[in-house]
Amino acid sequence: MTNQNLYVDINVLQTVPSSNINRDDTGAPKTAIYGGVSRARVSSQSWKHAIRESFKANDITTGIRTKEAVQLLADKLNEIDTSLDEDAALVKAADIFKAAGIKVSKDNETGALLLISPGQIEKLAQYATDHDELDKKEVKTLLKSDNSLDLALFGRMVADNPELNVEGSAQVAHAISTHEVVPEFDYYTALDDLQSDDTSGAAMLGTIEYNSSTLYRYANLNVNELAHNLGESSAVQGAADFIKSFLLSMPTGKQNTFANKTLPNYVMITVRTDTPVNLVTAFEDAVASKHGYVAESVKKLEDEYQSTLRFVDQPVSTIVLSDSKYHSKLDDQAANLSELLKRVTEVLTKAVQDEDTTN
Repeated sequence: MTNQNLYVDINVLQTVPSSNINRDDTGAPKTAIYGGVSRARVSSQSWKHAIRESFKANDITTGIRTKEAVQLLADKLNEIDTSLDEDAALVKAADIFKAAGIKVSKDNETGALLLISPGQIEKLAQYATDHDELDKKEVKTLLKSDNSLDLALFGRMVADNPELNVEGSAQVAHAISTHEVVPEFDYYTALDDLQSDDTSGAAMLGTIEYNSSTLYRYANLNVNELAHNLGESSAVQGAADFIKSFLLSMPTGKQNTFANKTLPNYVMITVRTDTPVNLVTAFEDAVASKHGYVAESVKKLEDEYQSTLRFVDQPVSTIVLSDSKYHSKLDDQAANLSELLKRVTEVLTKAVQDEDTTN
């Protein structure tokens, strides 16, 4: 795509009310110690899952993470070659994965979860139908081609055969609150509808821990790596789809209990050619306020952005989308999400075209 490095930083401030969107093993909201105080935390894995679900909801093809890839391939073989019975298709499908160096159990399951795209299943099935002998190199090549967007973004690790690994083009940070959080507990009860009126007491009682926070969320994207994984023609649109889903998605933990689905209050997207920059250091000194955290968080984030320019190259572009209640000191601002995505797409397209012209 281009010899020049091309990175996209996505910085988001988002207020979440009483919630428990990402729990630890005790059922409590995840936390982290940063700057010497406890912060609310939402794991990157949790938000990546939410992004993948957003892709599905928007009809963007996603991969399938499963131990039953053999069965998926056997089903596709049966679609293409109706003369194969189910047992023969399973044997053939297992042989294909074994040829790629992936261990298959007697139950036709892979030893670990395997992320595989529908396109890879389709191509492997067609290859197996067209060839009586399996070429290991060809099979491996097919397993690394036609990646889905989530596979291209988040990568794939195959312990059985590292040749089949896909280096992820996106990095997603654990979201943390810009301020200190103190855990709170909701004590709740439930009554039995058939309980007689003269019977007192609850049929069930319990507690749930929750907190509320202004989260700093960060992700970056290596556009060249995305082009390598996804194909040059699809990389810029893939970047736009990722940005949109990152901004609008949210993990669904305890969503029915708290109805905590909110939208970002502030977004800063920066396109760079030197290195990604996580601006979380803006909040190492936790924000303290009795009148809301977003306004001060916006100020600290933009101050940190300006400060980092002493250490890195001038970005190709920095575009801000902010809730009208919060003032941004940066000049380049988008009016709405559609405009933000359009302008980022234009910047990436131009950067790619300019580099191609000079080569």
